[in-house]
Amino acid sequence: MPALPLDELQLTERDPRTGKLRTLPALVIFDETLQKCLDSYLCHAPRKFDASLDCQPEVNEMQKCLHQSVFLTFLRMSTHKESKDHFITPSVFGEIIYNNFLFDIPKILDLCVLFGKGNGLLLQKMIGNIFTQQPSYFSDLDQTLPTVLQVFNNILHKCGLQCEGASAEPQKLEEKVNVTPGSMPLQELKDIVLYLCDTCTTLWAFLDVFPLVCQIFQKHDFCYRLASFYDVAIPELEAAIKRRHYEDKSGFADLWRRISHSRKKMIEAFHILINQVCLQPILESSCENIQPFIEEFLQIFTSVLQERRFLRDYDELFPVEDDVSLLQQASSTLDETRTAYILQAVESAWEGVDRKKAQVVKDPAPPAASNGASAGVESTAEDMEELGAAYGSEDECAGAAAAPLAKVSGVELDSLISQVKDLLPDLGEGFILACLEEYSYNTEQVINNILEDKLVPHLDKLDRRMQRQLKPDPTPLLSSRSNVFQHDEFDVFSRDSVDVSRIQKGKRTREKETTRSLLNDKRLVAEQRERYSQYSVVVEEVPVQPGEAQLYREDYEDEYDDTYDGNQVGANDADSDDELISRRPFTIPQVLRRKGQEEGQEEEEEDDEEEEEEAEKERTKPDHFVQDPAVLRERAEARRLAYLARRGHKHNSSAVVGNAKGQGQNRDTVQERRKKEANKSTRANHNRRAMADRKRNKGMIPS
Repeated sequence: MPALPLDELQLTERDPRTGKLRTLPALVIFDETLQKCLDSYLCHAPRKFDASLDCQPEVNEMQKCLHQSVFLTFLRMSTHKESKDHFITPSVFGEIIYNNFLFDIPKILDLCVLFGKGNGLLLQKMIGNIFTQQPSYFSDLDQTLPTVLQVFNNILHKCGLQCEGASAEPQKLEEKVNVTPGSMPLQELKDIVLYLCDTCTTLWAFLDVFPLVCQIFQKHDFCYRLASFYDVAIPELEAAIKRRHYEDKSGFADLWRRISHSRKKMIEAFHILINQVCLQPILESSCENIQPFIEEFLQIFTSVLQERRFLRDYDELFPVEDDVSLLQQASSTLDETRTAYILQAVESAWEGVDRKKAQVVKDPAPPAASNGASAGVESTAEDMEELGAAYGSEDECAGAAAAPLAKVSGVELDSLISQVKDLLPDLGEGFILACLEEYSYNTEQVINNILEDKLVPHLDKLDRRMQRQLKPDPTPLLSSRSNVFQHDEFDVFSRDSVDVSRIQKGKRTREKETTRSLLNDKRLVAEQRERYSQYSVVVEEVPVQPGEAQLYREDYEDEYDDTYDGNQVGANDADSDDELISRRPFTIPQVLRRKGQEEGQEEEEEDDEEEEEEAEKERTKPDHFVQDPAVLRERAEARRLAYLARRGHKHNSSAVVGNAKGQGQNRDTVQERRKKEANKSTRANHNRRAMADRKRNKGMIPS
């Protein structure tokens, strides 16, 4: 008899009061106290980016055991089948966890950020089972995302910033906000940075563990909203952190690590969305189905082109050019105009910034955990050390995005000052210049902050009628000059004394060069006479020194045997062909080779002897003036296939034909059709001019 599921199983027990037997359901839904305990742990458990706490080893060990137990509890709660005999009906399981709030979207997000490191595969299987058995969680996530986007709006509102598309309602005139990241209290700035770091890390962890929900995120234009928030909030927060005065340097280092960690996770979350929504389907789909995904990719990047800071940071970690190259390889009908426009916009975002690709610090892939043993608490100190490795110093963690913009000077700076002065004529040029330097030469931001009294404190203390002080050029004209005659022997600006005797005024007098004077000039002949005279010296006898007589006496002294000098020894011998061929194979001269024949094809001439014999037979047959074209095509195809077979090429013509329409095509058919489509310009009627020239050269067409 098959085992019953737990939701249908009944247990029998005796009533202690009456003594009668009664039946009770075997499934107890949940304990409210345990549920509150688990929720409390998910809310208050330390994240890996929290500040490290120096605890006793016993406390750390106890926290590790608690962390592991909570993870195993949630893992068991997400499983509807423990064995063949102990299981719950899947539909009933989905109703139980949903109706009793055993799992919800906030809990799932907390599970990903707390246990994602080291347990990615288990969490992916666990969350996938929850969403599969209860599809209502997809609709819950869809309804939760506007709340997640509202978090970004709240951060902008706290900082006195406004993001495009962040709020459907315009800001009221009486709601004048004077608080900026640079003027808010330090503790409030720390809270905002921590809140941002927690939000970005949680979203990234959820997308990294369960990327199947990326389509739901993109339904709410999440990519555009994320890039827009990044471009508005991150520069302001970074500038506020840099300008702060800290009693301890560790305070600055902690805030900078958190804001850098937030930047990195936002960019990685954007990349996960692009990869899952656009790139991955392109790699997995056939040629007929990739066009919607290419269009989605182009739409997303077109919408974020105005976010220059975000484009620089994203291109630094994940080059856009690589993604566009993938699209070009996947589709032959890609809109080159739109892709070129996107790449040009990315390049323009780097203007004025030192472009240097940073090495992306990636965590090594942890081994998959077969049980909950690897779900131990990650040491907080190690996590902070990991962040420090990713963003070791202020300059490094700032990356390309935090690099200072090129200093504006000259006519361009005068134009920016004039733009501000046209709207605010009472301001002095010196005060305007100080404001432009503070706000990265952004005239719109300078004008807006002046009108709303949102300038940083040190600018408020300046005199608004302060005039501009022209700084003298530190390098004089003479020392800054540069030309081809610099530092030569007559450069009076670089040396004190000059050899006046080397100076010649006017034209030098020299002998008039005539034909006779050139012939009389024998200098070259004299130089070469001594060189060629050495070739005429022939030594008949070698002079022997007194101490060298014994040496030459030991040499061979017999007279030269000239017996065979008058005979041509071996001249009339019949040399064998094998001897000549063994030394060097016969090679057809270059001018005598057929068109397109290479040296490597000479070895194939022996293989073509049979074809030549057949051609000879054809020539000996009576000429019918016009042969059957079908026969000619059949012979040409046979010769081509034989040639390809000798060259090692494999061609399956049946693969191009494929199966009947509606029955699907295999992989070989798709590849052969793609090759045929790509190379069709070299066949059929596309080379008529070349064939016409060929006929004319052979005399078939009168010229």
